[in-house]
Amino acid sequence: MSIKDKIRKLSHLKTDLYKKDFLLTWKKSQDDLKGILEVAEILKEMRDNNISPRVFDSGLAISNFRDNSTRTRFSFASASNLLGCAVQDLDEKKSQIAHGETVRETANMISFLSDFIGIRDDMYLGEGNKYMREVGEALDEGFAQGVLPSRPGIVNLQCDMDHPTQSMADLMHLQNEFGSLDNLKGKKIVMSWAYSPSYGKPLSVPQGIIALMSRYGMNIELAYPEGYDLIPEIVDIAKKNSERSGGSFNISHNMEDAMKEADIVYPKSWALFHIMQQRTELLKNADTEGLRALEQTCLANNAKFKNWEYDEAKKKLTKNQDALYMHCLPADISGVSCKEGEVNADVFEKYRIRTYLEAGFKPYIIAAMMFTNKFENPSKVLDNIMKRDRRRVGF
Repeated sequence: MSIKDKIRKLSHLKTDLYKKDFLLTWKKSQDDLKGILEVAEILKEMRDNNISPRVFDSGLAISNFRDNSTRTRFSFASASNLLGCAVQDLDEKKSQIAHGETVRETANMISFLSDFIGIRDDMYLGEGNKYMREVGEALDEGFAQGVLPSRPGIVNLQCDMDHPTQSMADLMHLQNEFGSLDNLKGKKIVMSWAYSPSYGKPLSVPQGIIALMSRYGMNIELAYPEGYDLIPEIVDIAKKNSERSGGSFNISHNMEDAMKEADIVYPKSWALFHIMQQRTELLKNADTEGLRALEQTCLANNAKFKNWEYDEAKKKLTKNQDALYMHCLPADISGVSCKEGEVNADVFEKYRIRTYLEAGFKPYIIAAMMFTNKFENPSKVLDNIMKRDRRRVGF
């Protein structure tokens, strides 16, 4: 299908993305998610064919990372640049936030000529998504009162509940690997905890995966050692999604059993739910001694489950002994990035390039979230881009 054919196909899709923040995948309709995937695919094909999709000749995209990041940070910058926006980092240590500036004030002060705000806030359980919504409410007020000429759209670049740009990039990867979203129906995907020699990894990736993939008729296997539960409300969302989509949802506490006949595996470490709750309170109180003690407790608990490593023996249990391996990266690779970790080095190496390809969809997913937020009729704008026929690299 040509780019023009894909644009025509998109024109028949009714979405509710215009001027709406993208904070949680489970708050978006099936058509909304399909729209994001289709716009992302078109933007990617334009880039691959040297067509410039720039639709802004000025404007800022604010990058607000309250936690460390490589892939998502650069994906947001790449997406912003792809559409023509300049990126400005909000470094809270260099701002007046440290001097008591409120969220309401900061949100308006950074937004006078801004079109988008990307926020990563996954450190505090119960706080990250709440913070994003607080920023959104401040922007609503600023726009309504004439402070802001337009209301910037917010993209969730990871919070305590969900990592929508990651899970949507993963979905785009699966669509590419299996040929279509329809072909995902009946496929078994194992979202499994895996051992890590670090603590405090967010719950948002496994939560995002089960909440999203359960909408496509997949058979979800959530595997973890007893005690490593996810947020119960999000697990309930995944169960209900599975019922509606004709898939299944099962929880296992045995990694080997979970891997049997799997089509897709996603071995990824995350922290204990109650540990993240304690950590949130300690972080709020700047209790360094308490955090140090909590880290040791958590690491000791993780060490009980070093056998939760995805290795050759577990791979042989999967469909055709070759399930698609996925990871949000960076993976804890045994013998490479750590002594013992989430995945055996030989197994990871077999799928390493495919995990890079998986990550490579994220800039286009973010760009699609931004594009559909800004344009009520994205197919018409994309069609005009094709008619404009501007080369990204001129000769």
